[in-house]
Amino acid sequence: MWRVGTVVALRDETATARTITLEVPDWPGHAAGQHVDVRLTAPDGYSAVRSYSIASAANPEKRIELTVERLPNGEVSPYLTQEVALGDHLELRGPIGGWFVWRAQQTEPIQLIAGGSGIVPLMAMIRSRLSVGSSAPFRLLYSVREPGAVFYHDELEVLTHHGDSVSIDYAYTRAAPKNWLRPPGRIDATLIGMTTWPSALFPTCYVCGPTAFVETAAGLLTSLGNSPERIKTERFGPTGDRK
Repeated sequence: MWRVGTVVALRDETATARTITLEVPDWPGHAAGQHVDVRLTAPDGYSAVRSYSIASAANPEKRIELTVERLPNGEVSPYLTQEVALGDHLELRGPIGGWFVWRAQQTEPIQLIAGGSGIVPLMAMIRSRLSVGSSAPFRLLYSVREPGAVFYHDELEVLTHHGDSVSIDYAYTRAAPKNWLRPPGRIDATLIGMTTWPSALFPTCYVCGPTAFVETAAGLLTSLGNSPERIKTERFGPTGDRK
């Protein structure tokens, strides 16, 4: 069923990405990792539907957050990142998905690997872990073009200074901070081996990002001894649609 959400807050994450907070009175709740369909309808009746991950923690509140990155030639993302205003209404369908989710009952080590905007559902998992006080050990490997493209920068920065919280590693593909030890480049076997849980600990791995990135990361995890059954993946197509 379609629900109507009201925009109650807007926050820019990067020059091209924005977090939209929606109040949804009849929201049934969601699990970390789920997503929603967003439908926009033009005055002439034409409508476009796109799927976006939920960024907020799983909780009983009637508010959810979506972080949207503006894409070239996108039908929906330019409106959501540049035009939507406080008080506007958006049509939502969801929550959707039951495989790519983290639940508070999980106690095993969790490995998160994000490529670009693939950080969004993984951030929901990190936030959910904190909100329920879970002690499950989390590690995040976040591959991003450059420092200015990091979503949730300040929040992740706080987490890096809490050793009992979430371990975070970055991989910059185009430009790295000054004096960064690893030169810019894509993820490889060496990086995966250094920044992920050993397969002997039987971690559950969540990988999200563009299709090529996800396939590479999942393959590297498998080559290091992780069981394919413990590697959960979610991919974005060329337009940002989920697959």
